[in-house]
Amino acid sequence: MPIAPEQVEAPARDAVLFKSSPVRTFVALFLLLMMSFALVSPIVALLGEGGAGNRWWQTALQAVVVAALAAGAYAYSTRGSLRTWVRVSAGGLELASQESDPILLDWADIKHVTVRREGFKNLLEVTPIDMDTVHPVQGEEAGPPALAETPDGQSFTADLSEVWPSPRRLRRELAKYLPADGTAAS
Repeated sequence: MPIAPEQVEAPARDAVLFKSSPVRTFVALFLLLMMSFALVSPIVALLGEGGAGNRWWQTALQAVVVAALAAGAYAYSTRGSLRTWVRVSAGGLELASQESDPILLDWADIKHVTVRREGFKNLLEVTPIDMDTVHPVQGEEAGPPALAETPDGQSFTADLSEVWPSPRRLRRELAKYLPADGTAAS
C-alpha cells in the first residue's frame, strides 16, 4: 500500500500539496464525453434521417449513463487510480509517483525541475545534483519514483495529468523556490 501524504510530516509549515484525484479525473472525462455527445448527436440524427425516434431527453439520459459509466470505469481503473503526490515547501520538494515511496530533495540538492506537456500528459522531471542527496521520507517497499534519462542527467519523473491543484499552480509554487530557468541555485 502506498504511503499517503497525510502519513508523512511536511518538512515546513508553508507546504502546498498536489495529489492525484480520481474525482477530478471522473468529472473531466465525463464532461469531455458529454461535449462529444452534444457535438456528434445532431450529425448522427441528420445522417440517420431523424434518428431512432427517441425524444431528446431520452437520448440525453442514455448519454449521461454511458458517459458516467465510462468515466467511472477509467477513474477507478488501474491507470486512473495511480497515486501521485508532490509537496512543495521551504523545506524542499517531496515526490511520490505511481505507487513509489516518497522522497525529499532539498532545494540546494536540485539541479533542474521541469513541468512539461508530452501529448496529453503533464510530466514533472526533477533532476538532483547527485543521487546521494535524495532522502527517502519513509517506507522502503516500493522504491523511489521512476527515473528517466534526460539531457540534464537522471531525473525522477511523475505524471501530473490527474494532480490537483493543477500543474500550472505547481509551476507557480516551484517558481517561489527556483530561478526562472528551473535550475536551483548552486
